[in-house]
Amino acid sequence: MFYVSCSMEKICAICKKKSAMAVTLVKLRGKYNPTSKKRQYPNLQWVRLVSGKNAGKRVLACAKCVKAMSKA
Repeated sequence: MFYVSCSMEKICAICKKKSAMAVTLVKLRGKYNPTSKKRQYPNLQWVRLVSGKNAGKRVLACAKCVKAMSKA
């Protein structure tokens, strides 16, 4: 059910959220000036899985999944 990775990937083990490219547009004198691209990474936290086949394993999970796991 969960993706348990051995390497230090910046991917959520539960929902597979990964980095995305972001471009900001700055309005300068009535025209949009595209600035350089910036990579945005998800807010990953180390958590221990509570239930399932991999119970007790530590995985990287995004903050949204950590919140959902605490409610369940």
